[in-house]
Amino acid sequence: MSFDDYKKLIKGRMGEKRYRHSVNVSKEAVRLAEKYGADVQKAKIAGILHDVTKETPFDEQLKIITDSGIILDDVQKNSQKLWHSLSGSIFVQKELGIDDEDIINAIKYHTSGRADMSLLERIIFIADFTSEERDYDGVEIMRKKADESLEEAMAFGLAYTIADLASRNLPIHPNALEAYNQIMINRK
Repeated sequence: MSFDDYKKLIKGRMGEKRYRHSVNVSKEAVRLAEKYGADVQKAKIAGILHDVTKETPFDEQLKIITDSGIILDDVQKNSQKLWHSLSGSIFVQKELGIDDEDIINAIKYHTSGRADMSLLERIIFIADFTSEERDYDGVEIMRKKADESLEEAMAFGLAYTIADLASRNLPIHPNALEAYNQIMINRK
């Protein structure tokens, strides 16, 4: 499939706001890939497809996940907002025939992060945080950090996510904590 085919596909799977977000994430992923030396085409594709199942009903997302043999851990079972990254990574493999492990993992970990993220995985994680339409408190700091260092942007984004989830008494996936800890340890 071409990039335009992917755009048409996601436009039919989500509302206008989420579609605009996906287009913006793809654009930001391309910009970051050019800046940091990642594969631009992979960044463009992973960016446009990162939320491909975000607006799919939870029961359908769960079916995609369980049918693929994935067993949700306790945090995932209680955090339906994490499901779209798992179901999306499966969807792009099974429905779109994408077999590039880096694209699949960029989609799979764009929400939680994980230790030892590839360059593309980090770019999609950050592009999702910094896309043009984002307007949360701290987005300008995140954008500035993304232009200075992927590691600094990752550290800021993970700290933001962890603090936000903790402030709302929500579970934090171990992948996010492992990614954050790895960055903090490697700084020293």
